[in-house]
Amino acid sequence: MSSNADIYHEIIVDYSRNPINYGKIEDHDVTFHDSNPLCGDSIDIDLKINDEKVTDIKFHGKGCAICMACSSVLTEITKGKSLDDVRKIEKNDVLSELGLEHLQAVRIKCALLSLKVLKSALYTYLGKHLENSQDMDKLKDEAANLY
Repeated sequence: MSSNADIYHEIIVDYSRNPINYGKIEDHDVTFHDSNPLCGDSIDIDLKINDEKVTDIKFHGKGCAICMACSSVLTEITKGKSLDDVRKIEKNDVLSELGLEHLQAVRIKCALLSLKVLKSALYTYLGKHLENSQDMDKLKDEAANLY
């Protein structure tokens, strides 16, 4: 392994053993759950939203080291961002933080489960707060083109 690969491996192991933002938000504004049955990963994400910003985010569940590490990184990236900025988070924003840009296809679902859950939670929240059907159609198109 190269020294960069060693460093990323250590970071992934550390995040999996000591996840950041792990837990529940009891008075959340939205929560969402999804799982990856192929690996056994199962993640819930809770969001607290004030003034169109994510003021708190937590995840809970179980997963492999890659899933837990990516969930931790994603919550760090998300906290404090506007809802528009959260909508713009892409898979490489998470993968590059952990040196996983060239992850094998079989593990990509592990790495991106938390992003899928976050976007689903966000779209659920936005869907409940949209005022016209044109915005809802745009939101549905955005959600359909995620992956």
